[in-house]
Amino acid sequence: MSGLTDFLTESLGPMGPLFAAGLLGVLLVAMALPLMLRRAPDPLDRLREEAPRGGAAASGRQAAGKPAKRAALRHGGSNEKLGRFADFLEPQDEEKFSEMRLKMMQAGYRSRDAVRNFHFAQFAMAIGFLILGVLYALLTSGDGLNVTKLMLAIVLPAGIGYYLPKYWVERRRQGRNTEITNGFPDALDLLLVCVEAGQSMDQAIQRVANEISTGFPALGEEFEIVGNEIKAGKDKVQVLRDFAERAGVPDISSFTTVMIQSQTFGTSISEALRVYASEMRDKRVMRAEEKANVLPTKLTLGTMMFTVPPLLIILIGPSVFDIMTLLGGRN
Repeated sequence: MSGLTDFLTESLGPMGPLFAAGLLGVLLVAMALPLMLRRAPDPLDRLREEAPRGGAAASGRQAAGKPAKRAALRHGGSNEKLGRFADFLEPQDEEKFSEMRLKMMQAGYRSRDAVRNFHFAQFAMAIGFLILGVLYALLTSGDGLNVTKLMLAIVLPAGIGYYLPKYWVERRRQGRNTEITNGFPDALDLLLVCVEAGQSMDQAIQRVANEISTGFPALGEEFEIVGNEIKAGKDKVQVLRDFAERAGVPDISSFTTVMIQSQTFGTSISEALRVYASEMRDKRVMRAEEKANVLPTKLTLGTMMFTVPPLLIILIGPSVFDIMTLLGGRN
């Protein structure tokens, strides 16, 4: 490696290794572009092109100056520009794709192109930060950067740009999980009140979704999805299982298990809700007590860093000053 670096430096000057790295990157991108663009035509695109543009009603609306709106067959619009690079931006392994899709859903990104947009953000930010690193290396090359510092100045920003979207999604996922965990006991109490007031489970879920969304929007959105799926005629057991999978919270997984067992064995739903809601309230109190017990330990470090040094300076400082003055006078 050192011999190659010396050869490039002798041939191209001090910036020889940088030019070689840039040329190698351009060649790799040029080799990857044909593979990215070589993609089999989508049958849906062919059907969309062959489909009639509209019937008599559509032509009448267009004649009246109102363009016809085509009904969307899937939830969320797709990005046609990114669709050309779907083979490059999406994992080809079904298991990895499902795992990434679940993480995006738990983070609150439910569009059809969420995984594709995530990988595009990683790719774009890595390239953007790489360009910034190259510019920084070119501007500071006069200060005598060696090869190690040069590579760090280029590769480190690219790595940061690549992992920044992943960090954002993970932080958003953790925030939603915390919000759902904090609001779930209140949602259970509302659900129990609605069921005991005579409402059905479907009506109670809709009411809870409307009421809880003010304080806990993420939990209200999840309950709203559950209510809409039940209205659409989806199997309730599958709806509850999907609810637990989307939320990614152990409390909701236990709740769905209780509801499925109650529905399977024909027991009272209100009684099951009452017992489980009581357990959730006790669990929330236990979490609060746990945080309160950990707080003194966390405050110890801050107390040692910001209280003890100033106290020592105030108490011992004058004595140290007097001793140093006496020693200086003797000398």
